Amino acid sequence: MSETETKVIDRTDESSKVDLDELMRKYDTEARFRTLSGWQGKMIAVLAVAMSCFHFYTSGFGLLLAQKQGAVHLAFTLALVFLLYPASSKQSKTSGIPFYDFIFAAFGVASAMYLVVFFNDLVTRAGLPTRADLVMGFILIVTLLEATRRISNPILPGLAIVALLYCYFGRYMPAVIAHRGFNVARIVNHMYLGTEGIFGTPLEVSSTFVFMFILFGAVLEKTGLGKFIIDLSLSLAGWSTGGPAKVAVVSSGLMGTVSGSSVANVCTTGMFTIPLMKSVGYEPHFAGAVEAVASTGGQIMPPVMGAAAFIMAQILGIPYIEVAIAAVVPALLYYFAVMVQVHFEACRLGLKGIPWSQLPPIWPLLRSKGFLLIPLIAIIYFLLAGYTPLKAAFNGILISFVLSWLNKETRLTPLRTFEAFQSGARGAIGVACACATVGMVVGMGTLTGLALRIAGAIVSLAKVTPESGLAVALSSIVSLLPGATMAAEAAAAALTKVFTLFFTMIASLILGMGLPTTANFIVTSTMAAPALFLLGVPPMAAYMFVFYFGIAADLTPPVALAAYAGSGIAGSDPMKTGVTAFKLALAGFLVPYIYVYSPMLLFIDVVPIEMVQAIGTALIGVFLLAMFTIGFFKAHMAFYMRIIAFIGALGLMIPGTASDIFGLAVLALIFVVQTAKARMKAKAA
Repeated sequence: MSETETKVIDRTDESSKVDLDELMRKYDTEARFRTLSGWQGKMIAVLAVAMSCFHFYTSGFGLLLAQKQGAVHLAFTLALVFLLYPASSKQSKTSGIPFYDFIFAAFGVASAMYLVVFFNDLVTRAGLPTRADLVMGFILIVTLLEATRRISNPILPGLAIVALLYCYFGRYMPAVIAHRGFNVARIVNHMYLGTEGIFGTPLEVSSTFVFMFILFGAVLEKTGLGKFIIDLSLSLAGWSTGGPAKVAVVSSGLMGTVSGSSVANVCTTGMFTIPLMKSVGYEPHFAGAVEAVASTGGQIMPPVMGAAAFIMAQILGIPYIEVAIAAVVPALLYYFAVMVQVHFEACRLGLKGIPWSQLPPIWPLLRSKGFLLIPLIAIIYFLLAGYTPLKAAFNGILISFVLSWLNKETRLTPLRTFEAFQSGARGAIGVACACATVGMVVGMGTLTGLALRIAGAIVSLAKVTPESGLAVALSSIVSLLPGATMAAEAAAAALTKVFTLFFTMIASLILGMGLPTTANFIVTSTMAAPALFLLGVPPMAAYMFVFYFGIAADLTPPVALAAYAGSGIAGSDPMKTGVTAFKLALAGFLVPYIYVYSPMLLFIDVVPIEMVQAIGTALIGVFLLAMFTIGFFKAHMAFYMRIIAFIGALGLMIPGTASDIFGLAVLALIFVVQTAKARMKAKAA
C-alpha cells in the first residue's frame, strides 16, 4: 500500500468503530438475513447463483413468455426469502433454517411454478378457473404476503390486504368509493391468473430489466468499481474548499448509477466519506446528512436509475433511454444544489480541502483502473443506439467480465463471478417481492375502478372556485405587478393545480415512509398521478413528480431511513441529521414543481432558446436556494436576507421572463449587500 493511500485511509480510522452489518440491519430490512454456513449456506448460494444464471441466460438468448418469466422469477424469490429471512427479528440469525420455512418455501415455489407447468391448460380455460387453480392462487397470495413482510415490513403486505378486503367488501363502503363487490374466486382469479395482478407490469419489469441491472451493479462492484469511484472522486474534488463533502456528493452520485438502494449507498460510501468530512471540520450531523442526500439522489441519476424508472418506462410505453434523458436536467439541478450547499457550509466554517500530497494522483489512477468506467459508458451507448435495457445490461456484464482481466486486482475469477451472481440475486429479491405484492394493489384498482375515483377526489379536494377569497386575492396581487394581469378564473385554475400537486406530494411522502421506493411509485402512479393528468400535466412529468417524492421520503423525518443510517455512521443525533438532510434536499422538493410547469426540463416540446433560459435560471435559482438553507454568501446572512434569497429563488424557478428578471434583481441585491458586509468584516479583522 502506498504512502498516499495510507494517509487517506488514516483519516477514516473512526469508521472502524461502527458495526456496518448492525447498521444495515437496523435501517435496511433487506439486510436482516440469516448468516448460514455448512450445507444450508451452500444450498442458498447455489440457489441464488442459479437464479442469476437463469436471468442472465434468458436476457441474452430469449425470454420466456412474460407470465412464465415472472413465475420462475417469483419462484426463485420466494424460495430465497423463506430460506434467508427469519419469521421474526427475535429469532437467531445463525441457528439454521427451521423446518417450517422449508415448507413455506416449497408452497411458494409450487404455487408459482404451477403457472409454468400448466400454462397451456390455464390459457385454454381462461376465465373458468378450476378449484385447483384457485387453491394454488390462494397459496401464492398468502406466501407472497408473508415473504414481503419478512424482507420489507408489515406496511406493504398490510396495504395489499386492505386492497383485497376492499375488493370483497366494496358494497359496504361509503358511496364515493363503493362498488358491487367481488367473490373470493373472482379476486383470486384476477390477482393470480390475470395480467393486472401479481403477474402484472411491475413483476414483468422486475423479472427482466431490473434484475439484470442489479446483477450488472453486483458484477461491477466485484471488479472494485466502488473503491475506484471513491479514489477518483478524491482526485477530482478532495483538494477544493470543503473537499471531503464534495467527494461524498460525487462518489455517492456515481455509486447510485449502479445501486438502487439509498441506505445501502449510505453504508457503502459513507463509511469512508463521513469520517473524512468530520476530520476536516464538518459537524457530525451535517456530514451524515450530506452523505444521505447524495446517496439518495443516486436513484434519480442516469444512466442507471432506481428500479421504479424502468417501471415508469414500461407504463409509458417508451424506451427506457427516454426516461433516463428526461431525468438528466432534474438530477443535475439536485446535485448542483447539494454541491453549492456544502461549499457554502465550508466557507461559513472556514474549512479547507485535503492537501494534494494526501490525494491519489489522478493520471496513474486512470491508467491503472480507468477501464472500469467503460462498462458504464457502454451501457449509455447501447441505450442510445436503440438496444433494449435488457440487452444493454447483458452486454455490459460481458464487457465488465472481459475488461476485468486487464488488471490482477479487478479480475473476475470464477470465485468472484460466483459471489457477484449470488450478490445480484440477493439484491433483487426485495424488489421482486415489492413488485409482486404491489401488483395486487394495482389489480385492485383495475378490478374496482378505484384509481379514477381517487384521481377525481384529489382534484375535487384541491379545487378552488373563481369566487373564493384565495382566487380573488391572487388575481389582485398579480395585477399589481408591472404589465401583469390575471383574472379570477385563471387564478382559481392556477391554485387548483398547485393544491393538487401539493396533495399528491404529501401522498407520495407518506407512502414512502413505509414502502420501498418501487412499491411507492407503483401505488402513487396508479392512484395519484391520474389526478395530474386531469389537469393537463404531461404523463412523463406526472410520473416523474411522484417518482421524485417517493425517493425524497428517505430524507423526510420522522421516517428518514437514509439520514438515520448516515447518523449511525456519523455518531450524530438521528432527528437532527434528518432535519438537516431535509434542508439540503430542499431543491429536490422544488425541482418536481419546476418541471411540471416547465416540461422542457424533461425534454418535452423543446424550444432551444426557452430551454436554455429555463435551465440557466433554474441553476441560478438553486444557487439562491443554497444561500437560504445555509445562511451564508461571502458573509453570514441575516434572517431577512435569507427570506429574500428564498423569494428570489422561487422567482427564478417559476417559468417566465418577468419572474426571472425579478429573481436576477434579488441576486444582484444580495451580491451587493453581502460583498459590502464581507469587506467590512475584513477591515474590522
